[in-house]
Amino acid sequence: MSRAHVWVMPKRTVLDPQGEAVRRALATLGFAGVTSVRQGKFFELELAGTADPATAQAELERMCEKLLANTVIEDYRVEIAPAGA
Repeated sequence: MSRAHVWVMPKRTVLDPQGEAVRRALATLGFAGVTSVRQGKFFELELAGTADPATAQAELERMCEKLLANTVIEDYRVEIAPAGA
């Protein structure tokens, strides 16, 4: 069994109103040094029976393309943790 991490973020060219709301709220709380916030999603998946990293990577990318990310407006990054990590 292995564990995978998937980060999904708005593309840099897409307006991120949630991130901007967080940035403004931080400024209101006195954290004026924050100039930009991008808000995304994080998924941690447990994978059974995926001994081949290339197969697991391809399967995770299909998951992202079909469900986890809206690839029109979001980018994603996949990381497979070594077994036992």
